[in-house]
Amino acid sequence: MCERHPLMWSQARAAFVYDKAIRELILQLKYADRQENASFLGEHMARAGHGLIHLESIITPVPAHKRRLRQRRYNQAALLAQVIARKSAAHYVPDMLERTRATTRLSGFSRRERYEEMKEAIQVRPHMLRRVAGRHIVLVDDLLTTGATASVSAQALLENGAASVCLLVAALVPMQKEIDLDSPIAETA
Repeated sequence: MCERHPLMWSQARAAFVYDKAIRELILQLKYADRQENASFLGEHMARAGHGLIHLESIITPVPAHKRRLRQRRYNQAALLAQVIARKSAAHYVPDMLERTRATTRLSGFSRRERYEEMKEAIQVRPHMLRRVAGRHIVLVDDLLTTGATASVSAQALLENGAASVCLLVAALVPMQKEIDLDSPIAETA
């Protein structure tokens, strides 16, 4: 399967680089209720994850906090993970992880500040501990920026017995200060 990576996940793949067109699709998915964008992005993510995802893999999304779920009504990472699991015939487990506390939106935070904000904010749900043990987990999110959220999620999985954790994201954000990484769609018009 995968070997362990210093950032906690063993491999990471992105379907796209976070350019203007993909930024628009992702921000619409996150902030403008354009859930249909998950199909397009998820299909490309499933292709990018070819070889990373196996029939025995568990596909699970980075969790959203319950307050954010109430506001948005859905977790965009869960929508993407569902498409990927359907395309790859892998096991989809939408609720393996939970965000135990609300975190601040991370845009504008430095790499160190993002890690500090995310520290201990994500854990494996107690009733999922047996499902995690010895399994290959493919963690799904919309963006990979600094890796703080993915690292905290992967660490929780590995500390609870996952054999390996790989990361699959819709887009990789280039390390450029001029890109506003996570601003609401209203600010892009």
